[in-house]
Amino acid sequence: MKTVLTALLLLLATPVLAQGPAPGNPAPGNPAQSNTAPASPPPMAMAANSSATDVHLGVASCAGNNCHGAVQPAKASRVAQNEYLIWAQKDKHSKAYAVLLEDRGKRIAANLGLPDAEHAEICLNCHADNVPAAQRGPQFQISDGVGCESCHGGARSWLGTHISGVGHAANLAAGLYPTERPQARAERCLGCHLGDEKRNITHQIMGAGHPPLGFELDTYTAVEPAHFVVDQDYIERKGRPDDAQVWAVGQAMDVRQRMVELLDPKNVPKGLQPELVLFDCQACHHPMDQVQWRARKSTDLPPGRIRLYDATAVMLKVIAKRTAPELADKLTQHLTALHKATNDDWSAVQREAVIIRDTADQLIPQLAKHQFTVEDGRALAQAVIDNATSGDDLDYSAAQQQTMALSSILAAMKLQGLVDAAHLKTMNDALGGVYQAVQGDQAYKPDTYVAALQKFTATLSP
Repeated sequence: MKTVLTALLLLLATPVLAQGPAPGNPAPGNPAQSNTAPASPPPMAMAANSSATDVHLGVASCAGNNCHGAVQPAKASRVAQNEYLIWAQKDKHSKAYAVLLEDRGKRIAANLGLPDAEHAEICLNCHADNVPAAQRGPQFQISDGVGCESCHGGARSWLGTHISGVGHAANLAAGLYPTERPQARAERCLGCHLGDEKRNITHQIMGAGHPPLGFELDTYTAVEPAHFVVDQDYIERKGRPDDAQVWAVGQAMDVRQRMVELLDPKNVPKGLQPELVLFDCQACHHPMDQVQWRARKSTDLPPGRIRLYDATAVMLKVIAKRTAPELADKLTQHLTALHKATNDDWSAVQREAVIIRDTADQLIPQLAKHQFTVEDGRALAQAVIDNATSGDDLDYSAAQQQTMALSSILAAMKLQGLVDAAHLKTMNDALGGVYQAVQGDQAYKPDTYVAALQKFTATLSP
């Protein structure tokens, strides 16, 4: 797990406000829908036995001193038992409901024409464990925010096996959600950080004042902060996590879900305007006195055109080029075609989105089982840097993803014992300069970022 540059990472973490479906009725179907393939099922169909109807018992059911609410880490236990306190004191998810009551939450609700935020489904679907009343146990509190069961699943079905200590496999069989698996974790996180069939993130909500949402699976797991300890017992029960693998799978899952969103009828253009939340914010939102536009071969778009958010797709191309070259070429071809289609023909957008979605589906299981070596790490780090310094991908969103990618790769190398302490410090110090260059979109300067990357490049070789 990442242990470097936590303070700097937090500068990249987006505020906790998130949202669900926009008010109003879904947009009517577009004739272009007839040209698209049916949506393929998610590559990781949640937990095999996790049920959408499981009863959620509430955070209080986990917070006892003898469970996960210990003040100090337990020495004679398989887990630290202070997981609840880490979540309650340090994790923004625990404050997700509370921010709805603050001035910003009230203003967003008013701008959307809602009576308030704390009762609106579109807010609660991401800011709380918003299961139906029939699925709420006696200790359940909606004000707990994004609590234990938001991620781990309704506990009534698996709490008994969990307490009995019969083993992780039995817990999964009973319905515990497998958050240790990168595919499953990404699917759950992206539901709010990007959107899914229940939570429709829209430009309307952003326009009402909601902060932009960012995400990278490995980094955001670390800065949450993680409330688990990877020791020998953890590895025996759940396997050894690999930061590079978590990053790679997370990028593929992100790309996949973006294509699903492009194919969703609710996101088809309404009049002359597409659903702008799927596009790159900084393509439009930057100071007018700053000339920021740069030609990009990967999009083949002229100045003045809106551009899809593609920072994770850019990273996925880099990953695929190292792990599945034939799919990397396919991604490159169809991503360029997708960009061109967004300013011309939505039916063509959907045709390209189907191909890219299905390509991501091919990559996800490959990446989930790929063992990233030190050679992979150095090659991927250099490819990420080359991609930026070539000048083709220097947008702020791309710079963010590239920087977090380098951090994940470095963390993986450290975890595998592939970098000695002195070399690790040198690399960390240089990576700190890269993070400083991307700590704010308004202050971001591509030339400063490239200079920081070049300094980091010099530290890659032992």
